[in-house]
This record gives sequence, C-alpha cells and structure tokens, in this order.
Amino acid sequence: MSADATPKAPTNAAAQASKDSGLGLRSLTQAGYNLLMPTGPQVPRWVAPLLGFVALFLIPWTLYLTFTLPSRHITHHYDLAWVGFDIVLAIAFAATAWATVRRVRWLVPLAAVTGTMLVCDAWFDIVTSQTGGEIVEASLEAIFGELPLAALCAYIVVDVERFQATFDRFRRPTPAARRAALRAMSADARAERREAPARPDRPA
Repeated sequence: MSADATPKAPTNAAAQASKDSGLGLRSLTQAGYNLLMPTGPQVPRWVAPLLGFVALFLIPWTLYLTFTLPSRHITHHYDLAWVGFDIVLAIAFAATAWATVRRVRWLVPLAAVTGTMLVCDAWFDIVTSQTGGEIVEASLEAIFGELPLAALCAYIVVDVERFQATFDRFRRPTPAARRAALRAMSADARAERREAPARPDRPA
C-alpha cells in the first residue's frame, strides 16, 4: 500500500475554529475538517441589493433635506414623542436584562435595539437642546450614561459568549439554588457508593 493511500485521521480543527459570537459568527469549521461550513439560514439574495439601493438613495435625500429643512420647527407633539421613546427604551432595557438572566437567544437582537436607541437618545438630546445649560446637561448625560451603556450593548452583540461568562462569574446563586446543588451532590455521592464494587478481602 502506498503512503498516499494510507488512511489518515482527521486533524483537530477545534483550535482554529472561530468562536460563536453575537453577530452569528458561529464556528466556520467542524472538528476534524478545515472546511467552510454554513452558519445558519441563508439570507435571500435580494436583501443585499435592496439595502445597498436604500443606502445610495439616502445620499441625495440627505442633501435635499440639508437645503430644504428649516433650522427651527414648532411641533404640538414634542412631549409625546419623547415620552413614547423613553417608554420603549425602558421596555428594551427590561427585555435585555431578562434575556441576560434567562440566557435566551433573544439577548443579541435586544441588546442591538437597546444600544441603537441609546445612541439616538444621546444624539437628539444634544441637537434639540436650546440653551448652553441644556447642551451641557445633555452632553454629560451622553458621555457618562447613554454612550457607555450603548458600548456595553455593542459588546454583547460582538461577543455574547464572553459577556455571558463574565455575568455568570459575578452572579451569586440564590440560597435555594445552593441547597438544590448540595442535594444533587449528595444524591450523586450516594449513587456512586451503591454502584461501587465491594473490595476483595485481603488474603490471610
């Protein structure tokens, strides 16, 4: 048999495989084979051209708004706009916190929504401020509140596994969980003692 015909064991590609992340960057290689593998449901081909067309359309639209929109506009629903926005933002925060504790797959999209809303909140807080004091207040809120929280949400989206592991290290088990763990350990120990073979007697 020639050397080329000798069967070879597959190599362990686990070390080279990229880790799972919130962006859907699931391991592109299976253990043993350095081959590109599909990473989930395929997106229809028309999605990318559609999004690209929208991006190109927004360029002339933005230029049009730049020269046509007034710098001052009075609205009768200013309070409703901000109250509604803050209500949705609070719901997004609560849902993201729930997904973090429950370790559900909705954590990544919820964190993306929350982070995007925080950036929008900081932007419109600053650009809609009237006096110097309002601008300073909005800027401080953005620097020390909204933008750091948005960065945390972005970190969850980019590397959800590491975030979840860090969260679990700081999360203390409840007394009920500790008691349940002790009961499970005791039951396992009793089962091992029952299944352990009897030791042979020493020869005289």
